[in-house]
Amino acid sequence: MKHNEPLLEPILRNFRLKKVVKNISKNSTLLDIGCGTSATFLKSISSHIKQGVGVDFKVNPIEINNIKTIQIKLDDQLPFQDESFEVVTMLAVLEHIEYEQEILKEIKRILKPNGKLILTVPSVWSKPILEFLAYQLKIVSEAEIRDHKRYYNRNKLRQSLVVNAGFQEFQHQYFQLWMNNFCTVVKKNF
Repeated sequence: MKHNEPLLEPILRNFRLKKVVKNISKNSTLLDIGCGTSATFLKSISSHIKQGVGVDFKVNPIEINNIKTIQIKLDDQLPFQDESFEVVTMLAVLEHIEYEQEILKEIKRILKPNGKLILTVPSVWSKPILEFLAYQLKIVSEAEIRDHKRYYNRNKLRQSLVVNAGFQEFQHQYFQLWMNNFCTVVKKNF
């Protein structure tokens, strides 16, 4: 466990990771947006992927075997060439991004044809619960919850990802008692 990490954080993260790994093809090139300070997810799947890159404003830059991290501020651009990755993950990150549509269009740009975006975001129903857990019980990060710009349901995600950003093959399910959304979409070239 990380130093001073709230009690529920590693447990919730572990639930998300197990759900996500099943959707990543073996030997993929993967970009993890919002990888955190130590790129825990990338390190945990390094044997499953060909190459992994993590970006975050608070990550310590590392290069270990097939994993590399880059410290960047996530705004409306990503520092990668077109069609660079087969998979992009955003695990509990999109709700923190100021420029939602701009970053989704950037993800589409850097995904290879038939590339997949995998994301988790909190559901609209989780807001009062997360606020209670953070502000009253202090078992999830108060700073993280205060930084949430939005919460999602299936329709809001479909609007953002398919209608606005142009992704295809929308797959969605709620998990963790409807507190989280799990979603995958694919970049199709026509």
